[in-house]
Amino acid sequence: MKILVGYDGSRVSENVLDLAHKHAKAFKADICIMTSMEQGPELKKKDIDKAESRLEKIKTLFKADDIPCESHASVSYQSPGENLVEFAKNNDIDEIIIGVRKTSKVGKLVFGSTAQYVILKAPCPVVAVK
Repeated sequence: MKILVGYDGSRVSENVLDLAHKHAKAFKADICIMTSMEQGPELKKKDIDKAESRLEKIKTLFKADDIPCESHASVSYQSPGENLVEFAKNNDIDEIIIGVRKTSKVGKLVFGSTAQYVILKAPCPVVAVK
């Protein structure tokens, strides 16, 4: 079994990692942790380096418990939701675990909802954590 974890460094992401750890142990699964950053003029190299460094630290926590883990810091012109779904399709992912945050209706209208996109478009079950 392969579990994809959507990680954005938020407080909710820590809950996502905890659940992913439990699922990996229970199902003897491999973990793929992914941070998706949308390409644009405000994205700096130091932001990418910081994300990669965080992912490496997280990866060591899983490996310390003998859980196979890989990490991916993806920079793309796709939205994070599109990027996660495409990765899941291309890598035979069996489950996606993502975090959700409460946003206003206007916020969803203007910015969209990564979680909503992943839940509706993913090729596998999605677990949403708050």
